[in-house]
Amino acid sequence: MSHAAGPTILLIRHGETLSNREGRVQGHRDSPLTPNGVEQARRAGRTVARLIGDGTGWRVTSSPLGRCVRTTGIISEIAGLDFRTISFDPRLAEIDTGTFSGRTKAELTASDPDLTRGRGLDHWAFKAPGGETHAALSARLADWLASFGPDDKVVAISHGIAGRVLRGLYLGQDPDEAMQAESPQNALFRLSNGTVERISCG
Repeated sequence: MSHAAGPTILLIRHGETLSNREGRVQGHRDSPLTPNGVEQARRAGRTVARLIGDGTGWRVTSSPLGRCVRTTGIISEIAGLDFRTISFDPRLAEIDTGTFSGRTKAELTASDPDLTRGRGLDHWAFKAPGGETHAALSARLADWLASFGPDDKVVAISHGIAGRVLRGLYLGQDPDEAMQAESPQNALFRLSNGTVERISCG
């Protein structure tokens, strides 16, 4: 007897924010979606609508940070998802970037040129004073992933770094390799049957 390797998850990053545009670190801070970010959320909503049909059996869960809440509202409205199925889960929040939050990447580079050169697990976000470690971020995302059964169907709205780590956990990937993946705002990822498929939001 064959069975699906876990839930089906449509994983979406929030639309572009003012801080994204400015190259500013957000972490647990927030900034509003830009007009481009709103349009990205609308395109994601149309893509989700195409992928889930009438939405039966699907539920929506989002990071509680404002940029994801706004993106979730737009996606749910356009995809015709029942707002009563939306939950906000702190385990999906972005990595806490401690004292780096609110600073631009240019400022971080100027203060320490080596800091922003790192890739994978050497990524600057894991070096923020007062911030969250890769292990802590992985633990809460793994806990979230383990909370679903094989028949669950979930639309999840999260963040750039959190999304990369989550996809890596789902695939059982080397964490260093997972961190080198992209985190687009014009595509979503379908996690199902042990595979991750990138789907452009046209």
